[in-house]
Amino acid sequence: MVTIATEGLEVRLGRHAAVRGVDVTLEPGRLVGIIGPNGAGKSSLIRAMLGLIRADAGRVLIDGKEGMDRREIARRIAYLPQGQTLHWPLAVERLVALGRLPHLGPLSRLRGEDEAAIEAAMVRADVLSLKDRVATELSGGERARVLLARALAVGAPALIADEPLAALDPGHQIDVMALLQAEAQAGSLVVTVLHDLAMAARWCDRLLLMEEGRLVVDGAPRDVLTADNLARVYGIAARIDLEGDWPLVLPVGRLEN
Repeated sequence: MVTIATEGLEVRLGRHAAVRGVDVTLEPGRLVGIIGPNGAGKSSLIRAMLGLIRADAGRVLIDGKEGMDRREIARRIAYLPQGQTLHWPLAVERLVALGRLPHLGPLSRLRGEDEAAIEAAMVRADVLSLKDRVATELSGGERARVLLARALAVGAPALIADEPLAALDPGHQIDVMALLQAEAQAGSLVVTVLHDLAMAARWCDRLLLMEEGRLVVDGAPRDVLTADNLARVYGIAARIDLEGDWPLVLPVGRLEN
C-alpha cells in the first residue's frame, strides 16, 4: 500500500507558478481524479509527486518519507504519462516488458514472475492479441492501451495515469476507467488526470479540482461537480444529475463574462 502526501507544494516552470501551495493526502483503495482547465497544474502536480520535476517549496512524502530515490519510487508508483510518442519499432510484448525495468538489475534477464506480470498486464489492458504487432504500426487507441499495459506490468501498489482516455473510443474509455476502478477497489492507490467530467463523475471516488495551480475543491464527485464550481473554474454551464445510478455531467455552453 502506498500513501502520497504533499505539504505546501510549490512548483515553478520558468516564471510560471504551475503549482501553488497544494496540501493533499492520497490514500490507497480509492480512485482519485484530478480535474481542471488546461494549464491548471494537474500534470505538474503529479510529476512533482513522482520526483520528475523539482519542488520549489514544500515537500512530497511517499509512505511518510521524503526524498525517496527515483528507482524506489518507480517500484512503488507506476506512471502512465500523457501523449507518449513511440520512436522504436518494438514488438508490443517487448514494449510492455519495459514496465519490469524497476525490478531488474543491470544486464538482468526476465524471470518467470516478470513474464507472468507482463502477460497479466496485457490481458487487463486488452492488448494480448496485439503482442506480436509492431507498436509503431498501431492505431492511437491501440498504442494508448499498450502503454497502459506497460504501466500495469510494473506491478506497483500505486498507479498514476495522466489523461489515459486520450485517443480511446467510448467503449475502451469505459474499459480503462473500469480497470482503474478495479485496481483501486483491490487496494491500490490510483490517481488519474481527466478532462471528461462525465467519466470523472461516473468512476472516481474522489476529485481534486484545480485552477491556476491551486487545489480549489477536494471531495466526493457530488460535492465537487456543482454548477457553481464548474461556472467559476471552467466558465461553463452544465446539466448535472448526480443522484441517479448513472451520474451525468453534460457541459452545454460557455458562460458570458
